[in-house]
Amino acid sequence: MQNLQGIFMVQTANKNAIPVAKKLLECLYEISGKKIITGQHTQTVPMEEINFIKSITGKEPKLRGFELLSYSPNINYAESDSECLIEVEENKNTVEQALKWASESSGILTFTFHWFSPLGGKGKSFYSKNTDFDAERILVKGTEERKKFFSDMDSIAEILKKFSNVPILWRPFHESYGDWFWWGAKGPVVAGKLYELMFDYYTNVHKLNNLLWVWNSDVKEAYPGDDKVDVVSIDVYRPEYEPTDYSAEYFKLCEGSSKNKVCALAEVGYIPDVSILERTHIPWAYYMTWSKEFCIGEKYNTKESLLKMYESPYAVTL
Repeated sequence: MQNLQGIFMVQTANKNAIPVAKKLLECLYEISGKKIITGQHTQTVPMEEINFIKSITGKEPKLRGFELLSYSPNINYAESDSECLIEVEENKNTVEQALKWASESSGILTFTFHWFSPLGGKGKSFYSKNTDFDAERILVKGTEERKKFFSDMDSIAEILKKFSNVPILWRPFHESYGDWFWWGAKGPVVAGKLYELMFDYYTNVHKLNNLLWVWNSDVKEAYPGDDKVDVVSIDVYRPEYEPTDYSAEYFKLCEGSSKNKVCALAEVGYIPDVSILERTHIPWAYYMTWSKEFCIGEKYNTKESLLKMYESPYAVTL
């Protein structure tokens, strides 16, 4: 079946993207509608989710997600509860793990950043309920919010530069259609403008030419534009399991972002049903299951569903 999105000229948003980043984007377009890349998020050094999948299927996901939350410059250790401190501690050194994995495998890297608010906040201050940081103030030149925003971006840019020859599916300001993170608390349009600021700064100032830019929202008025986006994506956490190819979410995403971009399920609770995908060919390039209990155990995904996906010729594994 022909890719539902049609045929496109593949052009990276960053015209100076390194060859391997361009090659990865071409690969995503080529796979889209023909197969789906398996993916799994990890947020701890042991990456226990990968071991669990391998123990069940004998295979590993092609795409692996890493978390940067512990690299946030403004973590308020003094006013954080044990849950927050444990999560930060567990996440330390994931960058080194990502570098090691990238050097030893042919897998695909994607980064998630639960960014502790650049100013103020306590506990898990990436949640808007834990900080009074005003994202809209970043858009006003001369403000302390803007200064700290750019300072934090500088710090994270230095981490991303360690991967200068490794393509990264970079997904900043995720789930900006909601107000639960500080970057979405003032609405998705503000989050879209923050994304544009970062794209310009990382592309033109820091020259991070290894990044492929993943937009994570289906709110049309917030979309930064095709010239700043490589992949459009959505996160889907359904309240209960039902076999699905997430077709409804696919068409809503295309309408709410761009019909000219390759699409991804950036986070899911339940993995898509591969037997349905084999029939419908809904062109998701990849999916990424969230970490811990979303993968390990059978609260969300059964061993049978994992085996079904990883044994299917439609699935791309490592």
